[in-house]
Amino acid sequence: MIDAQDYAEFSRFLSECCGLVLGENRQYLVSSRLSRLLNEFAFDKVEDLLKALRRSPDPTLKSRVIDAMTTNETSWFRDNYPFEILRQNVLPTLAAKQKPIRIWSAACSSGQEPYSIAMVVAEWEATLPPPKSAPVSIVATDLSESILAEARAGLYDGLSIVRGLSPERRQRYFETLENGHRIKPDIQRRVRFQKLNLMESYTALGKFEIVFCRNVLIYFSADTKRRIFDGIARQMDPGGYLFVGASESVGSYTDAFEILRTPQGTMLRRR
Repeated sequence: MIDAQDYAEFSRFLSECCGLVLGENRQYLVSSRLSRLLNEFAFDKVEDLLKALRRSPDPTLKSRVIDAMTTNETSWFRDNYPFEILRQNVLPTLAAKQKPIRIWSAACSSGQEPYSIAMVVAEWEATLPPPKSAPVSIVATDLSESILAEARAGLYDGLSIVRGLSPERRQRYFETLENGHRIKPDIQRRVRFQKLNLMESYTALGKFEIVFCRNVLIYFSADTKRRIFDGIARQMDPGGYLFVGASESVGSYTDAFEILRTPQGTMLRRR
């Protein structure tokens, strides 16, 4: 078991690097998440790994530790209602302006969210009569290099592909291989993946009309949430749309957004 001093030091390390707040008495989580790295880097116990981070901050080791602690589960069309709002309300509203539409999936993990967005966009575009609307582009970011590699590959096992995907969508958007199910090129090329730490500047990403930042901020402190929401707001012009997790709210951290209610659920709009 990690002692209290080492746990406190590791908690500070994560908070400074990526804003993650471990909270109290979660030594078991650290031990569980780092167990594979102990074998890979030939450490006998977690304390030895922490000493290595303290003694010589190897960028590879640091990156792998952050990857292990920040990788979270995801699923296709999570909660469903944001994707229905996107298809029925947001895309038609923005398309009427006849301007390019840019969508950002923040903390995209292994790609299920941005690929779900791409499927919705493809299905919506298929309903439009000629001429088609202005182009829609999707940028997906994550802190983890390894999880981004998985997302770019677009290859999923049998268990992953059934979580949130209808049989019809599985058949339409995936090809079955010996080692799994791969997203088809038409959907894959709609998404551009890149590494981004939400603790850093987003300016280089450019402006977005739609942002998905869902089920991410529950892991951050109040100050970090304020910083992230302020950063997101700066990347959006008035009238842009923000989707957060079903149990998340932004009112305590920023006044840059107003709540919009639809029959499908709620979303936020940039003031």
